[in-house]
Amino acid sequence: MPTEPRVVAIIPARWASSRFPGKPLADIRGKPMIQWVVEKAQKAESVSEVLVATDDQKIFDTVSRFGCRVVMTSRNHISGTDRVAEAAAGIFCDIVVNVQGDEPLIPPVNIDLVVEPMKRDGSIHVSTLMTPIRRMEEVLNPHITKAVADRNGFALYFSRSPIPFHRDRQMNGGAQGSPETPPSDGVLAFKHIGLYAYTRSFLMRFPKLPRSRLEETEKLEQLRILENGIPIKISETAEDSVGVDCPEDLEKIQQRMNEPVSG
Repeated sequence: MPTEPRVVAIIPARWASSRFPGKPLADIRGKPMIQWVVEKAQKAESVSEVLVATDDQKIFDTVSRFGCRVVMTSRNHISGTDRVAEAAAGIFCDIVVNVQGDEPLIPPVNIDLVVEPMKRDGSIHVSTLMTPIRRMEEVLNPHITKAVADRNGFALYFSRSPIPFHRDRQMNGGAQGSPETPPSDGVLAFKHIGLYAYTRSFLMRFPKLPRSRLEETEKLEQLRILENGIPIKISETAEDSVGVDCPEDLEKIQQRMNEPVSG
């Protein structure tokens, strides 16, 4: 029988942030945010190990104290994916899950869901998630990345703009994406959830891929993968995840903690 692939979740955590310096150590109910993320990732059934990749000694020491493996990485990385790739170079695994370090309520089921297609099909090198959007303000929000997929569940494109473009409504003078008759299922578009699984072999290649025109235009690094002709499997999930971009977002997290959450 074939052996199960070894899956490692790596959480990039840097100190510098223009809107929220030291964000990984922000206190949430007596624990640093990075600890909440680690504990959620550890609940994923598919994950053999969770580790943190950081560029800061304070984060390194904090993670070490609560008992998670942590590795020090360069401060010169442009993206979290580059940091994850450096950390993955020194570990044994088959699949690497890049878990965002600013999502303390990440549903563990999403980690399992993003890994599942790669366990079933060894030809898939990159996997991610999307979730339905049912509110027009989210469709129109450029801070929310939208995704479209083909019939086989592979990403066609990602954009900060509303996609797909509803030609009939727009050409008739309606507000962009504003439905005169909402879809029967209420789904207006799909939000991309920034959780990725990679084969370790592809992750080692990623930093060497040339930055692409579309990536530079949209400021979305997953477009570098598509523009280099590498398919991205994209699965649908009902579980959204809330990120922390600025100190004010901590209040939203506290409110969500008072609601039932997965995991």
